Amino acid sequence: MGEILALVEARLLTALGEPDARAAVTFLGTDRIEVLRFVDGDVVRYATLGMSAQPMADPTAAFTDPVKGPRAELVLSVRAGFADTDKVLRPLAVLAATPQVEGLIVAPGASLDVGEPLWPGAPFSSVLVAEPGGLVPDLELEEPMEPVRFLPLLPMTHNEAAWKRVRGAQELQERWLSHGTDLRDPLRGAVTLD
Repeated sequence: MGEILALVEARLLTALGEPDARAAVTFLGTDRIEVLRFVDGDVVRYATLGMSAQPMADPTAAFTDPVKGPRAELVLSVRAGFADTDKVLRPLAVLAATPQVEGLIVAPGASLDVGEPLWPGAPFSSVLVAEPGGLVPDLELEEPMEPVRFLPLLPMTHNEAAWKRVRGAQELQERWLSHGTDLRDPLRGAVTLD
């Protein structure tokens, strides 16, 4: 486990540079989750470290394989200076612990909700899990382990989350794109939905 997390941290540092802060959260019955903060100009990136220590398992499976299964870490990018986004550390750790706590497999297209604003004054309590591979490339592990995928998180307003449940992730992302929505704006309003 420690060896995998060392490789994951090295991949994050290679892709994002040196973190300027880190925090650790441990929930009862779960492994420790760290959140690293990286500043890149006017963008702040938060990346989890610890979610990939164990593979995610299907909660309906008869037994869980300690080696095989998808592995992931979460990455959130927001514009700096507009909101107290550092308060997202605990909600991000909660989301990263979801596979251990609830037995969920976090994959692109999924919605994750923390039930409260992601940071003070945020119009978002949920995120859309986007496709990996852009900002931080997948980290290949020795067979039979699956690669670690670095999943970008896109904050969603309550209305966007409801619309996504009905229309799907692809349509919501197309709506954001067609309206030129700045998904890194920590105070943005909902995209026009009709």
